[in-house]
Amino acid sequence: MKLSQFKFYLPKELIVSTPPKNRDESRLMVLDRKKQTIEHKNFTDILDYFSDGDVFVINNTKVFPARLYGEKEKTGARIEVFLLRELNRESLLWDVLVDPARKIRIGNKLYFGENEELVAEVIDNTTSRGRTLRFLFDGPYDEFKGILQKLGETPLPKIHERDVTPMDEERYQTIYAKHEGAVAAPTAGFHFSRELMKRLELIGVNFAEVTLHAGLGNFRDIEVEDLTKHKMDSEEMILEEDQANIINSAKDERKRICAVGTTTMKALETAVSITGKVKPFKGWTNKFIFPPYDFTVADAMVTNFHLPMSSVLMMVAAYADYDFLMKAYKIAVEEKYRFFTYGDAMLIL
Repeated sequence: MKLSQFKFYLPKELIVSTPPKNRDESRLMVLDRKKQTIEHKNFTDILDYFSDGDVFVINNTKVFPARLYGEKEKTGARIEVFLLRELNRESLLWDVLVDPARKIRIGNKLYFGENEELVAEVIDNTTSRGRTLRFLFDGPYDEFKGILQKLGETPLPKIHERDVTPMDEERYQTIYAKHEGAVAAPTAGFHFSRELMKRLELIGVNFAEVTLHAGLGNFRDIEVEDLTKHKMDSEEMILEEDQANIINSAKDERKRICAVGTTTMKALETAVSITGKVKPFKGWTNKFIFPPYDFTVADAMVTNFHLPMSSVLMMVAAYADYDFLMKAYKIAVEEKYRFFTYGDAMLIL
């Protein structure tokens, strides 16, 4: 398939920048692939589609405050530093993006915090936009991470064109986030409130957890028309043995397995073996899923409404069927569903 096939008309006002008052209050569009039906529901109606023994697989990654603002030595120019990932804990090396990139060269020092609580030195230009920074800090590692947490800002995507607020610290995160490492949130999980998860447990639904530290590659523009030539960024992923067992047991018993979000789906398809079971996994994945693709593990999927020509839209199209999904998106625009980070949800059966 070609990149241009994933263009669609999306009015800017449908890209919402604030979450609903309560997590589980969003709308839910339900797509049934067998019947080719589209229903309009509320997110709490998800209870009607699952029963005893079914499994929801959730991504328990935790977003860290990855956006920092510093000053360049001598000039005092304001520089935005986006922490992508830690390269070496002992020497405090980080892979980062800087903006404006043209002002930053190897050897430049950057100062963060009103009292210059952190200093970093640029030691490598890895790409046109990327840099490697070494933080110059002598104290214990926990103290260093504490300062990063204090100075850093929730990495809300720039498309929202607003300042980050204390609300984002809570809402740009799932309620089951555990393991810090993501710079992009697994947004399909935003719709799950504690009360809704409890209600799912009461009807016998089980939860299995994966960790996939979502990166900025999920937002990066695809620059090739031929999708086979696009390379995804690698993301760290862990699937523990006990969690794999929950998924495999449900599969043996022919129960429904629901992937919550594209990151979870990517993790499941990375960990699957030729037998159709998932195996424990600890490593990196750069899997890029687009139509046509045969999925092995999940019988259902919860996802948000994605932006045109995004890699996550392509994965959902591969799962739902391209024509069916594009028809659903056309209806979503007509019915004014909310798109992107804080938007509404879709359940694909």
